[in-house]
Amino acid sequence: MRDVAVIGVGIQTWGELWEKSLRDLFVESALNAMKDAGVDRIDSMYVGCMSSGLFTGQEHLASLLADYLGVNPAPAARVESACCSGGLAFRMGFMDVASGMSDIVLVGGVEKMTDVDGAAATYALATASDQEYEAYNGITFPGLYALIARAHMQKYGTTREQMAQVAVKNHENGSTNPHAQYPFKVTLEQVLNATMVADPIRLLDCSPITDGAAAAVLVPLEMAKKMSKGPVIKVAGSGHATDTIALHSRKDITFINSTAVAAEKAYKMAGVGPKDIDFAEVHDCFTIAEICVTEALGFFEKGRGGKAVEAGKTAIGGEIPVNPSGGLKAKGHPVGATGVAQIHEVVNQLRGACGKRQIKNAKRGLAQNMGGTGGSSLVHILEVV
Repeated sequence: MRDVAVIGVGIQTWGELWEKSLRDLFVESALNAMKDAGVDRIDSMYVGCMSSGLFTGQEHLASLLADYLGVNPAPAARVESACCSGGLAFRMGFMDVASGMSDIVLVGGVEKMTDVDGAAATYALATASDQEYEAYNGITFPGLYALIARAHMQKYGTTREQMAQVAVKNHENGSTNPHAQYPFKVTLEQVLNATMVADPIRLLDCSPITDGAAAAVLVPLEMAKKMSKGPVIKVAGSGHATDTIALHSRKDITFINSTAVAAEKAYKMAGVGPKDIDFAEVHDCFTIAEICVTEALGFFEKGRGGKAVEAGKTAIGGEIPVNPSGGLKAKGHPVGATGVAQIHEVVNQLRGACGKRQIKNAKRGLAQNMGGTGGSSLVHILEVV
């Protein structure tokens, strides 16, 4: 298996982008990534997208996006794994290059979520849950994560204030991210007093509905060493795992086992452990999710994630900075694009190109992306070589 590197990344400013179509979003980010990589051709392409059929009425993205990017007849595939579709697309691209099947692979993620009303968007997102046992009975993702939060609070003493600190931290980080949907700061009081969504989760505990795309270009490491004009970024580890789709079927709903298993695989491949990671981009679809994920990744013991964010351990300059981009909470969450956007942030942090939110001496970063309540998870470790 060949070593693989990321030589280019691309994104655009996310938000409610009424004037742009799904194809526009993808092509803009893909061209940005190819320009960054210094390539004008690709051997193959993988695109993460959760639910373009429900959001825009468009399927068959492999043909559509290759056509509008101008790269057909290159082989292309649309990849779906709910909210970690982008992370899985990145893994597919990694495997394609590592296997020797392709030398230059474009990985993209895209979602256009605001062309439907709130009820239709809620329905589309709910397809990532168990339709017969969860969605049919009326629970949506805020409700499912509220169950996780209540269980975590009861079992470990996690507080509302600790959950709110996740939002405060991530908006602080996102306020300096030019691509973020919500680049503004929030106070602890604003989070604690925001509109209730599903007790104990309030509006500012939730990531938004977003239009956006992101892209990356992967090549063999030896090719990257010849092509790259800056730091060479190696994909050191890749892990993938699943869990039950239904929350009620798990042994412990406070622990995201799919993330723990995926992380173990990625750590083993990279030959590192949690203490060797300089920073992480994680899937904070709700504030409680970030707390649970940091525990599953081994950054903190079970039940200590809330206390860690309260103590500033996950802030920029802390013990293990988490979501320097602003995370899904501030940057936005176009579900199919999120996993690739995490790679975009990790690569730029390792390049030292993140300005005010730059992690000092960043040499190794981790990206964790998951679907639903953790029914599927991807973990990737990137490092400077």
